[in-house]
Amino acid sequence: MPGTSGLTLPRYGHLVDHTLDLLWSGYSEYCSTFERITQRAAERFDRCDWLGMRRDTVERLELYPKVVGHTCRRITRHLGLQAQNPNLWLKLKARFAERAAERPDTEIARTFYNSINRRILQTIGIEPDLEFVAPQPPAGSFSHRDPLVFSVSVDRITDQTIKQILSRFAFRTPFADIETDARLCAERIRLLLYRRGGSPMPLRIEMVKAPFFREMGAFLIGRLQWQDHQMPLVFALGNAESGLFVDALLLRTEEIRILFSFSHTYFHVRAACPYDLVCFLKELMPEKRTAELYISLGYNKHGKTELYGDLLEHQRMCSLDRFETAPGQRGMVMIAFYMPQDDLIYKLIRDRFASPKHATRQQVMEKYEYVFKHDRAGRLVDVQTFENLEIEDCCFTPDLLSEMQTEAQRTASIEGSQVILHHVYVERRLIPLDVFLKSADASAAKAAVIDYGRTIKDLARINVFPGDMLIKNFGVTRLGRVVFYDYDELCPLTDCNFRRLPQARRHEEEIASEPWFMVGENDVFPEEFASFLALPPDLRQVFLKYHGDLLTPEFWQQIQEQIRSGIMTPILPYTNSQRLRPHQAWGSTPRKR
Repeated sequence: MPGTSGLTLPRYGHLVDHTLDLLWSGYSEYCSTFERITQRAAERFDRCDWLGMRRDTVERLELYPKVVGHTCRRITRHLGLQAQNPNLWLKLKARFAERAAERPDTEIARTFYNSINRRILQTIGIEPDLEFVAPQPPAGSFSHRDPLVFSVSVDRITDQTIKQILSRFAFRTPFADIETDARLCAERIRLLLYRRGGSPMPLRIEMVKAPFFREMGAFLIGRLQWQDHQMPLVFALGNAESGLFVDALLLRTEEIRILFSFSHTYFHVRAACPYDLVCFLKELMPEKRTAELYISLGYNKHGKTELYGDLLEHQRMCSLDRFETAPGQRGMVMIAFYMPQDDLIYKLIRDRFASPKHATRQQVMEKYEYVFKHDRAGRLVDVQTFENLEIEDCCFTPDLLSEMQTEAQRTASIEGSQVILHHVYVERRLIPLDVFLKSADASAAKAAVIDYGRTIKDLARINVFPGDMLIKNFGVTRLGRVVFYDYDELCPLTDCNFRRLPQARRHEEEIASEPWFMVGENDVFPEEFASFLALPPDLRQVFLKYHGDLLTPEFWQQIQEQIRSGIMTPILPYTNSQRLRPHQAWGSTPRKR
């Protein structure tokens, strides 16, 4: 353990007391600011203040490291030479645990403690005596906490049932046509129940009392229960000049799994007890990792704690499952590895990048940070960064260990029997699109190629240009969605200068191996994209049929004009078939109050 052990705790009890005060002061600052930013989402949605919502999202993402850094500095100044004394931190942990156990956000508080503890002690691996390893849900009941849900019991779903539910949410902006919204929703629910064998009774509807806000949308999340069955009940709301409207109704588990996908920005939702909310969502989506649910609610640091717990549990249960090199083409910038029986992938930055890559290590890290704070629109994979992970070398294949030793000495090291991953990115494992297309049937391959084009267009609308659009840099999720995951050449779309290729004037220019015309650093020629498709002829024709406009500079220039003029259009986490009014538009400018 780091530090010295010469501290007599009874004699220096005031150090423990005041340090605890500083810890809880820092955590209270984090909680109150997190709550204040989250609470603003309702006002942003009511006013159609989409740019304000985007700023709030970034501010909330930056909050945790800001408060942790500030708290660490205050504690270090207070403790002086005793800051790294392990005996002191033993006492601090015990006292902190006592108070944390009385809170409905126990697990979030314990993760905050870990962040402070690990930074000050500069921990490598895990010190189970000095930090909290296993998540700890709230142990008791908290009478001061409002119930998570409200419920409605009915014999059948009517227009009035839906209207009653929608009216329970205190939006300042009224619904433009709540009668029609209620009728359309009730009809869809009754139809689905009929397809499942008739209209059961009695029915019980439970709705989370707090709306979920993200980017330009609001979502009312609940479930419909009867006998021993249940199904999700999610109202996706939009806001137009005329008022609020129900844009879509999501009634299947697959649909809300996409809504809570790891490729989306985090929700803003008020939760007195995050654990209760995660448990409710877990019942709706049993296959979702608990870690992913915490992350989706904005508790990404605690989500990392849960992810680490998943790693430890997986290693305990699957002792023969070892890290090995990920399938697909070898990365020029990253060493990607995984455990075959797990659904996560790990990435280490190489010490040197293969030609023609010119980025630096720092630039690659900045690209990942850029994506972390950016709207991901359901098309950019969320990545969690871990530092100083310690894993036994027997958990790696010899070939992978050799590659790490020779090509990633700055990001990984081996000390005795331990592999220390100093800086590693962890994300959900996907099937690389090039690998997927080799084994997919004709129908699935066609759908993936069409969605590949949609992905590029969705990224453009959020001001992201992939840079390298090779299909090996895109992946297919379990639910068949195509997402982008290779960020080392990504850049803002508005930084690019989209041009048409000049026509050659002479035969010599046409066959020249180097461009015969001036090319600027940010110049992009969309006509050249066709040469990067690497698709078989039939799928190439499918891509050109649906997305041939991507090969024209006019498409990209038009998107740039929309972005620069501040026009925002929603990128929906559901299909047109799930919408009640497929052509309904959102409000484009903030309302004044």
